[in-house]
Order: sequence, then structure tokens, then C-alpha cells
Amino acid sequence: MAVEGVNLLEQLQSPALVVSRGQVSFANAAARNLLGAHISGQDVRIAIRDPEAVRVILSEAGGKAKITGLSVGGSVWEIDCRPVSAGERLVTLYDLSTQVSNARAHADFVANASHELRTPLATVLGYVETLMDPRAGGDEATREKFLKTIRHEALRMQALVSDLMSLSRIEASKFEVPSDTVDLVQLAREAAGEFRTDARVEVTTNCDSAKIAGDRGQMAQVLRNLIDNALKYGKPGGTVSVSIEATPTGWLLIGVHDEGDGIAPEHLPRLTERFYRADTSRSRAAGGTGLGLSIVKHIVERHRGRFDITSRPGAGTTASMMLPLRRD
Repeated sequence: MAVEGVNLLEQLQSPALVVSRGQVSFANAAARNLLGAHISGQDVRIAIRDPEAVRVILSEAGGKAKITGLSVGGSVWEIDCRPVSAGERLVTLYDLSTQVSNARAHADFVANASHELRTPLATVLGYVETLMDPRAGGDEATREKFLKTIRHEALRMQALVSDLMSLSRIEASKFEVPSDTVDLVQLAREAAGEFRTDARVEVTTNCDSAKIAGDRGQMAQVLRNLIDNALKYGKPGGTVSVSIEATPTGWLLIGVHDEGDGIAPEHLPRLTERFYRADTSRSRAAGGTGLGLSIVKHIVERHRGRFDITSRPGAGTTASMMLPLRRD
């Protein structure tokens, strides 16, 4: 290959090789970083240890092939081989790992959402069909029991659809930095006051006002979700503590703590994954959709903040946020 062509390939960010009569005659910097500096001069069958990719590279027509695990385990690469002259091939490698990972995550999300909707829907249809049967539908006690179950499952589906729509809207706006001014001390007190239960929700703060650049509706949703979770999984009749601390370094620290049984350490890293539940039966019995903490994480990240969950079995759980304070 001409010197000009070699210089051009050296500037490419994608790994590129020139293979002459089965040997790697040139590898640009990206290819050397990926496959090692030693590949120049190597037999291509040793440089790229994938039978299908080697077959494509050595064929007269060239073509494309996919390789898995070329850089790290689970990575997916596409090789594009094109003849440039007799016995010489230009081989370009494209990293498809992110694309494949996103496609897999999307497929998993759709499958999980379908499963979560299918379960209550099957219950509703089963009870409706039973009520339509004159032999079973005539008993008033049975009818009332079945109708309560139908209503419960319908509300469960409604909550799930609402959370799915909410998550979709948040993801669509995740690159738009909110610009409204929101006082989180005031908002936290309003959110705590919405819960009329036997448990107490206490708000403590080191400031009278703590303003951030934010979306008021989304931040209210975050506080409601965290307080609601703390009430559901905390100690019955116990106290849920909401703490707000403005720091001299320009950050706002918010924590929501319950006095419940806590969460085992192995579950903590996955709690913000969509549909992940540390205790499936307990979560569904409490009316959880499996999306609440994922929604919270997305909203906090949109506000350029950080969300974390700490817990210890028997010592309760704390969901915490760190958000940048708005400067006057």
C-alpha cells in the first residue's frame, strides 16, 4: 500500500490492518492497542484467532465477519475485509459491543415488562371468566371476593403502566439539564405531609432553604418514591427520617432512612436495575412495580447528582442523594 494510504490509516480511530499474502504488513495505532504491538509481520491466522474471520480475510472477495471476545470477554467486533490489490487486503475492525449490549438490554426490558403485565392480566381474565359462569357467579360472597381481586390486579397493572410511561419520559429528557429553581426543603416537607399513615415521617435539615436547578415534578416523584419505599419496607409503626444537609462545598445531601430489617449486601448493587427485587413476594405484596428505584436513579442523574443505597441487615436502609446546589 502507498505511503499516503498508510499515513491515512494511522489517523483512523478504528483498528485497521493491511494483510499482504496472509501476513499483517501494517497495523495502525488503534489495531496495535487492541491486538498488541507484536502483530506487525505476524501470520494473520495467529494475529486474529477466529476461523471465520480468517477465512473472510484470506478469500479473494473479502467480506464481513463477527468476532466475540476479541478485546475482553463478551465484546463483539465486526471485521470488514476489502481487497485493495492482488494479494493485499484492507481489514477494518468495528466495536459493536455497546450496540449489542443495548439491544440485549432493550430485549430484556421488553420481556420483563411483558411478563410483569401478563401475570396480573391472566388473573383478571381468569376471575372474569369465572364470574361469567352462572354456576360460580351467583354466590354474592364469591362475586365480592373475585371483584376485589380483579380491582387489585387492575390497579397493579395501572401502576406498572404509569411507571413505564414515567421511565420513558425521563429517559427521553435525560440530556436536558433542568433549569427551574426548586427548594428541596420545602418540597421534602410537602412530600412528607402527603403520607397519612401510622408511621411517622420526620424531616430534619441544617438550613431553612436549599435550592437546586431542577424539575419540581420529578424531584417530588423522587421524594415520594423513597418515602413510600421506606414506609413499605420499614418497621411497622416505625419512623422514617428524611435528612437534608447543605454543605459548604456547594452540594446538597438528602437521605431517607427507615428502621426496617435491612437488605443483604449482595442485593445492593442491583437495586436500581429495572424489575430487580431483593424479595419478590414481599415487593409484589406491597404493591411495588420493580421500577421505582430505577426511576429515582434516572431522575437524580438527569439533575447531575448521585444516588446511592446503603443498608445493613437489622439496621434499616438509607437511600441518599447528592445534588449540586444552585448558586445565586
